[in-house]
Amino acid sequence: MTDTRLIERWLPIAALSEESVRERRSMTALPPINYLHVWWARRPLVASRAAVMASLLPASADRATFMQILGIHGDPVASRQKIDIAKRSGIRFEGQAYTYDRAFSYNPTQKDRRWLLEQIGEEQICVLDATAGGGSIPFEAQRLGFQVFANDLNPVAATILAATISYPPKFGADLSDDFDKVSNVFVSKREEVLRKYYPIEPEADCVPTNYLWARTIKCPYCSGLVPLSPNWRLGPGGVGIRLVPQCEAVGSKDARVCKFEIVYAEDEQSGGTISGGDASCPFSDCGRIIDGDLVKQQAAAGEMSEQLFAIAFKRKVSARSKSGKLKILFERGYRTPEDSDDQNDRIASVLKERMPDWELMDTVPTEEIDEVSNYDRGHRMYGINTWREFFNNRQLLGHCFSTEIYREMVEADRAAGRLNDLRRASYIYLAFSLDKLRDYNSRQTRWITQREATANTFDSHNFAMRWTYTEMAIMIDGVGFDWAVKQTAKCIRELIELDSGSGENAGTLFEDKQHIKAAESVITCKAGDSLSHVKSASVDAVVMDPPYGANVMYAELSDFFYVWLKRTAGLVAPELFTRRLTDKQSEAVANKANFKGQKGADTLANRDYQDKMSSIFAECRRVLKINGIMTVMFTHKDSSAWDALTKGLIEAGFVITASWPINTEAEGSLHIKNKAAANSTVFLVCRPRPEQQNGDVTYWEDVEPLVAKAVRTRVEEFQKAGIGGVDLYLASFGPALEEFSRHWPLKRGTPRPETAAKKRRKQAELFEEEFDPYAVTPEDALDAARREVKTWRLNQLTHTKGRADLDASSSWFVLAWDAFKAPVFAYDEGLRLARAVGADLDSMIGRLCEKKGSDLKLWDSAIRAAKGALGPADGSRGMIDVLHHVAHKAHEQSLEAALQFLKDQRLDGDPAFLNAFEAVLEVLPPSKAFLGFDVASGDAKAASDDFDALEKLRRLAFSEKIDQPKQLDLFAQEAEVAA
Repeated sequence: MTDTRLIERWLPIAALSEESVRERRSMTALPPINYLHVWWARRPLVASRAAVMASLLPASADRATFMQILGIHGDPVASRQKIDIAKRSGIRFEGQAYTYDRAFSYNPTQKDRRWLLEQIGEEQICVLDATAGGGSIPFEAQRLGFQVFANDLNPVAATILAATISYPPKFGADLSDDFDKVSNVFVSKREEVLRKYYPIEPEADCVPTNYLWARTIKCPYCSGLVPLSPNWRLGPGGVGIRLVPQCEAVGSKDARVCKFEIVYAEDEQSGGTISGGDASCPFSDCGRIIDGDLVKQQAAAGEMSEQLFAIAFKRKVSARSKSGKLKILFERGYRTPEDSDDQNDRIASVLKERMPDWELMDTVPTEEIDEVSNYDRGHRMYGINTWREFFNNRQLLGHCFSTEIYREMVEADRAAGRLNDLRRASYIYLAFSLDKLRDYNSRQTRWITQREATANTFDSHNFAMRWTYTEMAIMIDGVGFDWAVKQTAKCIRELIELDSGSGENAGTLFEDKQHIKAAESVITCKAGDSLSHVKSASVDAVVMDPPYGANVMYAELSDFFYVWLKRTAGLVAPELFTRRLTDKQSEAVANKANFKGQKGADTLANRDYQDKMSSIFAECRRVLKINGIMTVMFTHKDSSAWDALTKGLIEAGFVITASWPINTEAEGSLHIKNKAAANSTVFLVCRPRPEQQNGDVTYWEDVEPLVAKAVRTRVEEFQKAGIGGVDLYLASFGPALEEFSRHWPLKRGTPRPETAAKKRRKQAELFEEEFDPYAVTPEDALDAARREVKTWRLNQLTHTKGRADLDASSSWFVLAWDAFKAPVFAYDEGLRLARAVGADLDSMIGRLCEKKGSDLKLWDSAIRAAKGALGPADGSRGMIDVLHHVAHKAHEQSLEAALQFLKDQRLDGDPAFLNAFEAVLEVLPPSKAFLGFDVASGDAKAASDDFDALEKLRRLAFSEKIDQPKQLDLFAQEAEVAA
């Protein structure tokens, strides 16, 4: 393996992590690729550019020039620290914290591209992404001047790739102009058709923006119509809804329905009427709980309806600026519905009249939701069986009329001979505009009370049931179609600017802006293991962000758009839309729905994912040059996904030569918000494995210490770069798998212990294979990595020397808080952590935590006390029991009572207790009493209360034995810097 690459020796992981998060942090300054069309996984552009460049440049390449071309022209870590310090100190940050624009906005210049080619030593560079998805990697490879092969099995993704990568450089400014022409014609035509279905706001100088609907069921006990909502908040400051149940006699016009009032104090709002799937009747003469199964039965029978409960509007007001200049502002307001607002009966009549023609002309989706489904809880369980049922009558009417107008325009241009390549591209973008409106105008949206705005259909990566939803007033200027079209037009202009190199960041005033143009990108829509259009040994680098096991079912989610796109974009790109629905059998994901009803569906799905990824990687090896690099971006908390991916890599003949963890998710990302989720992506750098020189056997017992050493060597480096929590464990997987793959094939010298062999024996039986107790898998390396990080991290948390080791249950509790930073996390990850510390998870459930579905929830002292689960007071089952006893006594009685309890148990000087005391104070979220602000909310707030009690006790009686928690010292240092 000669020709060592930069990515095999160095990546600026701290700066790259912060810049990646910065790129995604602001909703108003996102790259255009992010809001062109929904896709469920896109890596940051700066991270993608870094991966592409570092996979091609030699290790000797100048790092300062690399950073320059990357677009990181300052110190993003220091800038972020300034912002965080100011925020924690309650100081409004003045001026620009960052000294340069976001890295993705820097366009590589001719000089930059020439330097890259000189360093790489080639005149033309070819980069492949076999699972390109939303297109971040090929987009950045193209901006660097390289030839790109971008492929994805999914037609929605392939259409996005064409609009992201192909059209902007091919048509330039003409594309923007032509889209404006097409969209203007469309907007004028839909005005004529749809305006009459949206009544004007009754108050002068006001415009409606959103109609808020609640699903309804009939109470089986009193026949009252029950509007379903988990709460009735509308916005901040206490504005919300009070239900006014009408209990008139059965048979009258308004019998047993709820009316609504707008209130302005939280205590005046009605309580929620649905929780955990169970409904509660709001009628005073009933008030019964309606079991969730009864709710589902009504929904499945088509008896769930909906009721309009509020209209959100904006009022035009005048105000004067500080300089005295008069300006026009819009303020948010709410009102309850009037009879004219609910046009449902009228619209239903129009739909009944038009639907036969629309179905005959294939204007409206008629497809049922695919039987291959992982999201039945969000649709079939509640009576949604077809894709059109995701829209209410007025939404469906608008979408159907829009599709009809679109089709008429395409056919008119075809008949007039205007349907050239440029016009076809414009229609693709217009189809995206209609998709954007569907994303924000379906029964799957929700009202964001904090922002008083609409959350889109794919605010979460599923079809979770929405008990209330918001409908856009799509015919109002600046809302609906206008907004969607303007967003797309803006996106086109920005894509052209980013690709052209003509932006303000492209080089200097005296530099020639002419680009070294790459060959035209090749975009395909096929399985990633069948890239027959790419010659063998012709690709310089494969850089890919493959599907993450069972994390996202892309095909299943994309059907929401596919059924409409094939009726719009399919008119100008019919080759992409040949199937009834997207291909879920060939998709490289761990899709257990493909094995529904079979024993061990999860295991079968993981094996299927492993086999498909192995085939894709094998095809990548075929097309890769002999000295080529393949860089794979991957993140997943579940080690079974890592195990499957690594097996796929090894089976395809690759060895991992380097790995780098990069934080890639913004703090508010829906992937990680309020979750114990990973927010980093690990770059796995791979090369084709050299031919084995001999048949010598390598034993796992000899390699395991090398794996542990590799993890020890890197883990502190990762932590200093800002990788923490669960991501620190994930980061350790990289070096562990490097060492593992380097020594493959491996076998055990002694058989696997029986307790650890049961699971693998069952798996072998499932695949009709002979169980091999001497077999070694990548998961063995991941377990070793976890154990090493566990030991290293506990040594950090218990920094006072000469203490006893932590017991198993206390270690588990401490490391769970340290890793997940939240009381709720995946059961499987809790189980793996328990194995790493030698704890029995089953014995801790019902004592330290509870199992809720596929998650675990850690208990605080108050919950444990309420459940009678505080455990032995002497710490015989774990010192965490003693600490919770102490915290509870401090809450309920006093600090003195807590201290006396310890003395009575003779634990106040016990080294094991002091060790646990110290560790727990380092991981629980600190309270406001010691910081001046809250760091915990929701389920974590009670744990913060425990910290408060324990830290006060430490200061009262243990300050000489236990140092102040380091986490408080860090906050104090930041406050000093701010001052």
